[in-house]
Amino acid sequence: MQQQYEGYKDLADSLKSASGLLNLERKSQLHQDIITICNHLVNPSFRIAVFGPFNHGKSTLLNAMLGNRTLPIDLIPTTGASITVKYGSDVRTRIMLVDGTEIYRSGTEILQQFAILDGNRQMRKDVASVEVFCPHPFLETGVEFLDLPGTNDRDEQDNLVREQLLGADLVIQLLDARKLMTLGERENLRDWLLDRGIKTVIFVANFLNLLEPDEQKQVQNRLLFVAESFRAELSPGFSNLYRVDALPALRARLKGDVAAANSSGLAAFETALQNIVGILQPNRGSVRLPRVEAIASQIQLSLKAKIDPIAIEIKSFDDKQNSKIEIKQKAANLIYKGFATSIEELRDWLELPKLLTKYQADAAVALAENKFKDWQTNTLKKDLNQLQLAAVKWLYQAYEFFQEERPQDLLIPFPSEPQVILPPRPNNNDDLSEPGSIAVGGGIGWLLGGPVGAAVVGSISYLLNKNIQKQDDQLAKESYHQEVAKLCITTIEDYFSSFSSQGLSILAEYERQSEKVICFQFSQEPGEITNKRGNLQQLQNGFNDLLRELKKVKILSNYQPYKEIPKYTNINRKYSPQPERVKLSPEKDPVIKQQQEKTAKNSGTRVESVSPPPSPKPSPSPLPEQVEAKFREWELNEEIARMKAEMQSPGSQTSKQQNSTQSNKAPNQPKTQTEKDKITRAYGILGLQTNASQAEVKQAYRTLVKKWHPDLFVNQPQLLKQAQEKMHLVNDAYTILSDK
Repeated sequence: MQQQYEGYKDLADSLKSASGLLNLERKSQLHQDIITICNHLVNPSFRIAVFGPFNHGKSTLLNAMLGNRTLPIDLIPTTGASITVKYGSDVRTRIMLVDGTEIYRSGTEILQQFAILDGNRQMRKDVASVEVFCPHPFLETGVEFLDLPGTNDRDEQDNLVREQLLGADLVIQLLDARKLMTLGERENLRDWLLDRGIKTVIFVANFLNLLEPDEQKQVQNRLLFVAESFRAELSPGFSNLYRVDALPALRARLKGDVAAANSSGLAAFETALQNIVGILQPNRGSVRLPRVEAIASQIQLSLKAKIDPIAIEIKSFDDKQNSKIEIKQKAANLIYKGFATSIEELRDWLELPKLLTKYQADAAVALAENKFKDWQTNTLKKDLNQLQLAAVKWLYQAYEFFQEERPQDLLIPFPSEPQVILPPRPNNNDDLSEPGSIAVGGGIGWLLGGPVGAAVVGSISYLLNKNIQKQDDQLAKESYHQEVAKLCITTIEDYFSSFSSQGLSILAEYERQSEKVICFQFSQEPGEITNKRGNLQQLQNGFNDLLRELKKVKILSNYQPYKEIPKYTNINRKYSPQPERVKLSPEKDPVIKQQQEKTAKNSGTRVESVSPPPSPKPSPSPLPEQVEAKFREWELNEEIARMKAEMQSPGSQTSKQQNSTQSNKAPNQPKTQTEKDKITRAYGILGLQTNASQAEVKQAYRTLVKKWHPDLFVNQPQLLKQAQEKMHLVNDAYTILSDK
């Protein structure tokens, strides 16, 4: 049994905790009911309340059962407080005042001072509780009687009675046989008992002895109807209707007249009452829990009324934040994709074998002709700037989008201008007739001048193209101009080796630094939302705790536990896309390190600063692959621009969802015939059926762009004009089908 009450203690604590979350007024009915039922849940005594309108003989009936005039009895409403009668070795009274003062007296005379109505029929405001201790065998079994003020007199008294009934395990409703079940009694029966889960009720009819025999029979029939219409939850075999003539019963008890006591109905009622209590008392939970269910339902309804609006507000905030984060993440990934592609192109360009294949011959010739500086500026620097701009552009786009760290310029310096120390010149010039000594472009010769310089230039082409390494060096006699040509080639190779190593190292560091630019900070949650989130969590926890405790005592609920609303992703951290990168091979690391040290010591190194001017003009004769690359870049830029627009418009969730499914759903039907005609023509220009999806439209557009891009026809004026006209039609058609 003790274990049962410990379980009820947890339930009582949960009810009180939930009540605290509601911030109820202390005088509110729900707050009072919660306090009453919580105290009742952990009370080991079995409480019997005597309930009815004033002057129905409630105190008289209790005195008759106790065998003396323990409680105040008068012809006017007297009981002005809830009086609890408990077991005690002798009769004594304890009164607790609101200020905490305890008054403890022998006997019950002090009740006349504290527990009856005053001359104005008002209850005393300073009395908190009244207890009377009495040496009665029935009370010794753990039973307590509760004598309540009469109802239908004052609202203050009615409120007290209504509150105390919730803490009674068994209710004795006293009826006046002379005016059976008034309207007020019927309302109280429904509102104070049935609707609050109080169904262990016994009806006792008083004053039946004052009626004539014929009237008694009529009243008894009416009493039976009342009792049968009330669905009392008593043990099988027990009636919920009894007759007790209270005042004759009390007189018989005081005189010790057993026969008179029996004829008054008191003895039969006491026997039935003791048997009912004997059955209900060991299982008080079945009596008390229905009251808990009724109150818990009110608490849950009130909690939901507070939880749901806050939950909706927070979910709306989180949805908006998560939508913005999702857009930013997608933008960061797209920007990084474009940046990584540009970096990879530049890295590939900086690889030494690629540099030598593309530039070594021209660079060596420029060196031989003493035009290396001009060649470096007009060719190498131009190509480098174009590649650097392509990479830096993405970082500035990231900075414009996220406003994190401003990007640094990509600075890849050129090594010092290569110098060649000529070997001693031979005395004869017979070697000018050897293979490969043909002047290239009639060049003026270098420091050698004249035909020898021209021969050196020719030898450079010969050596690089014919791969003299395969010849038998033992048999071939190397001419002077070939020796000089080799020096030029070797010098240029050293130049590009230094340029490649340092460039790759700088590029790797620049790529690492890009993480500070292509990223965004998750915004700080507003303090108001943080406070509401904490409040919501408390309310939901209280609601869920109450559900769990109700489930433990097998009280079913129509509600489901709340699930915590997930917070929008990790506040106060940065998001940086981390795609797999192409790293330099390990064997190149030592070379890069040595080159960095060498470059640091070289004070003559020139540094070229690259800032993001307008996009470079296309090369005169682009290949189809270059057009494809431009198309992809255009797609990325278009997607990022769209996401910027979404970020600036509130409530973009709907548009985001529409855009996410745009490529998979069929186009909407136009409203007018003009629109239908335009769309039909647009499909025809792209070579599509009118029911083509957006994905098919996009693919057709991509194919036509790669076929008719004007950059493909820059050297063919007639075709260029045709391509421009074709692309104009294709662009218009794509715009119409994308916007509809």
